[in-house]
Amino acid sequence: MMNSEPDWDLYRTFLAVAREGSLSGAARALGLTQPTVARHIDALERLIGADLFLRTQRGLTLTDIGQEIRPHAETLALVASTLLRTASGRPGDARGSVRISASEVVGVEHLPPILTALRRRHPGLVVELVLSNVVDDLLRREADIALRMVEPVQDALVARRLPPVKLGLYAHRDYLNARGTPRSTGELGDHDIVGFDRETPALRALMGRLDGLPRARFAFRADSDLAQLAAIRAGYGIGLCQVSIARRTPSLVRVLEADIAPELGLWVVMHEDLTTSVRCRVTFDALVAGLQSL
Repeated sequence: MMNSEPDWDLYRTFLAVAREGSLSGAARALGLTQPTVARHIDALERLIGADLFLRTQRGLTLTDIGQEIRPHAETLALVASTLLRTASGRPGDARGSVRISASEVVGVEHLPPILTALRRRHPGLVVELVLSNVVDDLLRREADIALRMVEPVQDALVARRLPPVKLGLYAHRDYLNARGTPRSTGELGDHDIVGFDRETPALRALMGRLDGLPRARFAFRADSDLAQLAAIRAGYGIGLCQVSIARRTPSLVRVLEADIAPELGLWVVMHEDLTTSVRCRVTFDALVAGLQSL
């Protein structure tokens, strides 16, 4: 039975060990020594009165009680992170940290110039950019602002819908010179296609427009949009690319434009409680303005 309240540092160390699967990995992640991490885990186990990890040849795995505690430790980590970002700001001033969640391609290909201009206008602003195709939960404050390709449904969120992102099939000019240009979707089966690895309902609906192209026919598979984009740019094969990105690369040629021209929705979203935060408001507005022409 727990007789006293464990220090937050113990939960932070517990979470790091759970994520890394070893004391040494957690020590590196936290900037601590391995003996310190071990002492933290021992202290937390004594306070809780139960073992939190099983020691195996492959590392440390959570016990049943460890599995039950982990979601609460994750929540504590989110609250602590949100608290620090909130405390870093000043009333009426665009200073402090703003955490932005965006897809890989949007975060790498579109946001840097927007965020650079924002930083020049507000030198006290610090951006934490999370690149992931997973939709972060803004209600749990996993991010302050998110760029989403799916329409938000939660009532407590403020969202601005942007013009849709236009997509097309592209290939490097060298690839088309070597392999020829497909004249119909049926001819795509004779080409090297760059696509996804794990299928999602959205991808299934999107790829359903490409007749005769099941995943098994892809010559390059990656769930990373950046990896797919790099393969297309390198001349590996034909794949989907944002039209605005392809325009910056003269060596990319669009194929089957009349047949394949899908669009993706794009929303800038934040929690309604953050509308009074100057640092979040100016960031939200800068993203809306900067992403209008994708």
